[in-house]
Amino acid sequence: MSSFSETLNRPARGDVALWSQSLIPTTREAPSDAEMPSHVFLARAGYIRRVGAGVYDYLPLGWRVLRRIMTIIREEHNAAGCCEMLMPVLAPMELFAETGRDEAYGDDLFRLEDRHDRAFALGPTHEEVITELMRGSVTSYKQLPVTLYQIQLKFRDEPRPRAGLLRGREFIMKDAYSFHLTIEGEGGLNETYDTLYGVYSRIFERCGLDFTAVEAVAGPIGGSASHEFMVNCESGEDTILVCPKTGYAANVEKCETGARAWSFDGAAEGDVEKVHTPNMPGIEVVAEAMGVGAMDMLKTVVFENASDTGPKWVLATVRGDHDVNEDKVKSAAGVPVRLADEKAARAAGFVIGYVSPNCVNTVGGTLLIVDPDATAGGAWVTGADEKDHHVRRFNWARELGGTLKDNAKVRVADIRNAHAGDPSPKADGVALEERRGIEVGHIFKLGTKYSDAMGLSVLDKDQKRQSVIMGCYGIGVSRTMAACVEMSHDDNGIVWPAHLAPFHVLITVLKPDDGRMQVARDLADELAGKGVDVLIDDRNERPGPKFKDADLIGIPVRVTVSDRLEGQVEFKTRTAQGKGEVIELSDAVQTCLKALG
Repeated sequence: MSSFSETLNRPARGDVALWSQSLIPTTREAPSDAEMPSHVFLARAGYIRRVGAGVYDYLPLGWRVLRRIMTIIREEHNAAGCCEMLMPVLAPMELFAETGRDEAYGDDLFRLEDRHDRAFALGPTHEEVITELMRGSVTSYKQLPVTLYQIQLKFRDEPRPRAGLLRGREFIMKDAYSFHLTIEGEGGLNETYDTLYGVYSRIFERCGLDFTAVEAVAGPIGGSASHEFMVNCESGEDTILVCPKTGYAANVEKCETGARAWSFDGAAEGDVEKVHTPNMPGIEVVAEAMGVGAMDMLKTVVFENASDTGPKWVLATVRGDHDVNEDKVKSAAGVPVRLADEKAARAAGFVIGYVSPNCVNTVGGTLLIVDPDATAGGAWVTGADEKDHHVRRFNWARELGGTLKDNAKVRVADIRNAHAGDPSPKADGVALEERRGIEVGHIFKLGTKYSDAMGLSVLDKDQKRQSVIMGCYGIGVSRTMAACVEMSHDDNGIVWPAHLAPFHVLITVLKPDDGRMQVARDLADELAGKGVDVLIDDRNERPGPKFKDADLIGIPVRVTVSDRLEGQVEFKTRTAQGKGEVIELSDAVQTCLKALG
């Protein structure tokens, strides 16, 4: 009998499976609702099957890929000192109420009641559940830091689930949570954040993904800082802005811009003219009616101060073809702002939908922040502060005069989403470039947002109670599988990297009989002994459909056993063009291993 240590050190043996004994329902037709390549090919190749809107079966090939991704995730997290656990899918609604996310998530939260009328939610993330666990388990700073993670189903009631696994209602996610007494120093949040940043980079490198780590906003999760890990591909839903000189990258909501010239100077181009604009929702409709472009209009959004100090109201004015960025407005104002409650704003004197910069002088306690691109010019179109009316030829210097010099009332700052062509914030004279990507990972510095809300605190070394500092780190496991297909496919099907492929080698047996099947089995057994996973296509099917299916499912290496080749086989990699290469059967194992790298 071998020793325990010998068993541990023995190379892993690969799997051998027969196509005829598996469930691989390939089809020629894509689902009617499939638009993205990953949706088309994962469905056609028999990796997934739609059960309902945004809900999918993971068939044997798909589950094997997901397990490979999970294995990589586990190996890297465990090596970094993280501990795996499992939390329930079903969470009491009162936990979400403690943090206010029962309302913040709105309709995206799946809600249900049990037979006793107790409210529950299907977890979209598990911040509340993990915080509740820790407040009942950790009492002393000596138990910190610690990082816990799980791989679990998550749920989000998407209004329009689409793109297969990229925007579903049920999905598989890895979420990790770290707990600390300090931000800086050994054992602090920043140290673990940097460690997990490295863990994520290694995970996606091992998955064979071309990715970019970008600065991002935290969104409904909250927190002080975050990064997204984006797979670079033209079909991606997300826009990334990159400085080509320095490598700085951020999503459009987070991306800063370099200094932009601005001035409120500009001669008026005529008297102000009020125009009746009834039943015209949206900038584009008004612009067309006024005979101008959206870039010739001013868009003014009303925010309210969520604190008790500073201005009550904050107006954010950008050019009509730009979008106001709430986080940038918050930074420029120096106070926590949120979109104003419409009823309260109207009561204060704002005519929502028709607000002009003039309100800085007509509504008390108002700060006006103007984006640089919205300053120059002498003939803007803007709201008239009257329902169903706009004005032509608004001029900053004439309309606001000396108010423009009062920094307590008017400021100029970057408050819009960035665009390709904007100046880079990291290199003078360099313009930002646009790329497309798919988010597969997101890490956050949560701070004490959840621990304060839910009473998670510990006694420090001076026996003083202190809120625990948290970090949060997520990877979309099922999304990563889909993103890989978006990045790596051709007209014929999926092109899996070896690390993620459900099998490493496909042995296609033409006209299977006992002799040819024995050749295939012997070759598969030898490859399996080298740690290679092998699928044998033993179906009684014509060569054409077999080869098409081989390309469709995307296994990296194909070996064909044919009655036309005595003592030889045909070898072909998935990425090779044309016909395969005839090689000696005795060389097949080494040729496969070399191709797999």
